[in-house]
Amino acid sequence: MAQIGIYEKALPKNISWKERFELAKEMGFSFIEMSIDETDARLARLDWSAEVTAKLREDMLETNARIHSICLSGHRRFPFGSSNRAKQKKAKEIMQKAIKLAHELNVKIIQVAGYDVYYEKKSVQTREAFLEGLKESVKMASEYGVILSIEIMDDPFMNSITKFLEIKKQIRSPYLQVYPDLGNLSAWPENNPGVELEQGVDYITSIHLKDTYPVTHDSKGQFRDVPFGQGCVDFLGLLKTLKRLEYDGTFLIEMWSETSPDFKKEIETAKNYLYPKLKEAGYAIA
Repeated sequence: MAQIGIYEKALPKNISWKERFELAKEMGFSFIEMSIDETDARLARLDWSAEVTAKLREDMLETNARIHSICLSGHRRFPFGSSNRAKQKKAKEIMQKAIKLAHELNVKIIQVAGYDVYYEKKSVQTREAFLEGLKESVKMASEYGVILSIEIMDDPFMNSITKFLEIKKQIRSPYLQVYPDLGNLSAWPENNPGVELEQGVDYITSIHLKDTYPVTHDSKGQFRDVPFGQGCVDFLGLLKTLKRLEYDGTFLIEMWSETSPDFKKEIETAKNYLYPKLKEAGYAIA
């Protein structure tokens, strides 16, 4: 039975967490993926008090919903690979706080942004600093039983499962895994998405369902806000691949409709496109 979740940013921004859980349940989702992005407002969640996290746990129990994963994209602004030592230090603090928050909320997976740096120039040194920060983070995550799962990105540094596996060889821990985004995986012309899934299936914790426009000689591609079915992702083919590989983990519909007055309609449109493909691939939906 496939567990399908919805990204927090698909749901209205200025509502309570209890309302968010109720909406997710009403729309038939099993869980929400929380966002801790590079904005000050969402980074502030890392400093929530014990009272706030206790209330959030209570809301999850009352609504029979859960936060299954945290999308920790705050490292885009404060990357491990930064040449700025203050930013490197901040990156480590962000990760430490995120692991503790996940532990307090019984969240199993932190999705790690696969960037060495985003706003700076990449180099051998930025890669080394990223690996050093990630290695420290995995050690801490293992102490709390939290899995760090690297997302396949909209960035050449980590745009394939093959590149994740190069890092996995160097950080050998069950607490370091991979979180493929079918859109990002499909957008890069050098990738064969089906083969990538075959190579990495032993390490996949979750799957992002998102469409993208491809990277070409004339285009940098588009990695968000692409209507399902209008991009380059062969959803049915990749879902059949995952089913053949006996992948039974979670799926997460990734959307950014949090400011849309018609967010429910947009989410239902996505479900109407994706659910028949999931079923045709052999997944029963919870």
